[in-house]
Amino acid sequence: MVRGMYEKEFPMRARPFGLPFLLALLLISLSCVTGPAQAQQDQNLDVGTKLAPPFVIKNDDGELEGISIELWQRLSERLGLASQFQQRDSVKALVGGVASGEMDAAVAAITVTAPREEQLDFSHPFYSTGLSIAVSEQGSPVWSAMKRFFSWEFFTALLALGAVLLGVGVAIWLAERRGNPEEFGGSTTQGLGSGFWWAAVTMTTVGYGDKSPRTFAGRIVGLVWMFAAIIIISGFTAAIATSLTVSQLESTVQGVDDLPKVRVATVDGSVSSEFLKARGIGFEATNTLEDSLQALASGSVDAVVYDRPLLLYLSNQEYPKRTRVLAEEFERQDYAIALPSGSPRREAMNRELLDIINSDEWTDILERYLGDQP
Repeated sequence: MVRGMYEKEFPMRARPFGLPFLLALLLISLSCVTGPAQAQQDQNLDVGTKLAPPFVIKNDDGELEGISIELWQRLSERLGLASQFQQRDSVKALVGGVASGEMDAAVAAITVTAPREEQLDFSHPFYSTGLSIAVSEQGSPVWSAMKRFFSWEFFTALLALGAVLLGVGVAIWLAERRGNPEEFGGSTTQGLGSGFWWAAVTMTTVGYGDKSPRTFAGRIVGLVWMFAAIIIISGFTAAIATSLTVSQLESTVQGVDDLPKVRVATVDGSVSSEFLKARGIGFEATNTLEDSLQALASGSVDAVVYDRPLLLYLSNQEYPKRTRVLAEEFERQDYAIALPSGSPRREAMNRELLDIINSDEWTDILERYLGDQP
């Protein structure tokens, strides 16, 4: 009785900790140690990008810079993200990398499209633009026409015509050299020269009359040549007219409606290529925008269709006075950051993104890279 009262008033000393309690305490301690490290690892992102001046540029030191790079740097600072860039050669590779989970995000000049949205999510757009057309910078119209007469194609046609005249000259010389030695005789060189002269004046219907076939074989050659010359002259005239027409077309590309008439280039797999396909406009597919503009500058194509800011930047930087970008802008393009479907970072990223692109700092960034674009 006394003992029971004593135990109620003075409880027994606590027993030593059991094994289950110690294990639980150990797990809690480990989670406290590894938790921050794991969280930090989750914030270390692989970010895909591709060269797309002025949005992504590789400077002389081999480091990436540009509008999109600066945007990501500011976003990552605000969100406390550590990241490293992974370069790819195409937007298609970036979209595929994010969709497959190979990358945690992708930033460059990535246009938001419905097919891409089916594979992944996008942030709010940070830049809106459109497609434009770059054309060759034409000089004097007279000089542009004259260049056609001094082109390799024109000289090739002249050489072919000269070979035909020489062939006819040989035929008439062989037929007339004995029966008409006064006009086609002399040495072999003189005879061939007379034959070439006769073939030329007969083809052009000038017909000076200083030389004419008198033998039966010579008159057969002459008759055949007169009819053949009509066809050759017509074809040669048509070839020259076509050459001059193409030259005129090249200098009069004014907008989208002119694209079906000329040779067009754009980057394979780009939004601009899909636009041209939808319009039924044939084009030369290149690997990069630089390849397309090089083809334009060299005269291989007559127009390049691509995103306006990228066209303006490369045209001014790499091909000044050789290419120019038309003022027309069409087919709106919205650039955004590509994220995996259902990304938990999307909401926080959008809030910070909207704050950045509405700031004076963002305006300064755009002006620094784009200048006063027409």
